[in-house]
Amino acid sequence: MIANRRPTDLPQLNFDDLVSAVFSVGPCYHYIVDFYDMSIANMSPGFFDAHGIPPQEIKNINDILSLIHAEDMDFVLKAEEKALGYMYNTLTTEKITRYKASYNLRFRKADGSYGLFNHQSLILTMDENNNFIKSLNIHTDVSHLTDKNNYRVSLVGLMGEPSFLNMEVLDDRVKLASENSFSKREIEIVSLIAAGCRTKEISKKLNIALDTVKAHRKNILVKSECKNMAELTAKSISEGWI
Repeated sequence: MIANRRPTDLPQLNFDDLVSAVFSVGPCYHYIVDFYDMSIANMSPGFFDAHGIPPQEIKNINDILSLIHAEDMDFVLKAEEKALGYMYNTLTTEKITRYKASYNLRFRKADGSYGLFNHQSLILTMDENNNFIKSLNIHTDVSHLTDKNNYRVSLVGLMGEPSFLNMEVLDDRVKLASENSFSKREIEIVSLIAAGCRTKEISKKLNIALDTVKAHRKNILVKSECKNMAELTAKSISEGWI
């Protein structure tokens, strides 16, 4: 963060429309982070339902971090570093705002227990030096889908960009981007599968051959490391891929 950098105004956005268009539907809340002073703004009412804390009491990012399970803090820091490094080193700067970063972590809930949440963030504005200014963050309670964290981070492409999924964070294993990337077409098919569409329906909706859909489904299972479509659907929602 540049010390003398001044905060900028947010673009004119309807946050509810943006969240519903970009992020998975579920029990969730969203807010804006200002990287100038790490303050929190535009906290949605769902925060109280999730954590039992009035949204107006959340002033800066430390108030959010205090709710994270202590054992997940190291992973969160490394996941943020991984996502940031990938954005700056692999993506062109003009494409950074076309990607949402996604990973899972445990948050303290309203009843005092900890549950698995999916964290997603989308950079909204950058300055002339390509420093992040503001981001839209959303946390979705996925504990009803899974209680197991794969401790990986994904960069999900928007507006037709490819997605890079399941990037390792806590160990030294490395995958080439081409090995764990989802194309725009594959993301479309994952979304249709999650919506309950069968192969023939997907073929008709996307105007592609049945064999092509079958080939995509096979490749998607391999890339996602899922055994079947039911597992793929649960994972695509809990990991924030769609």
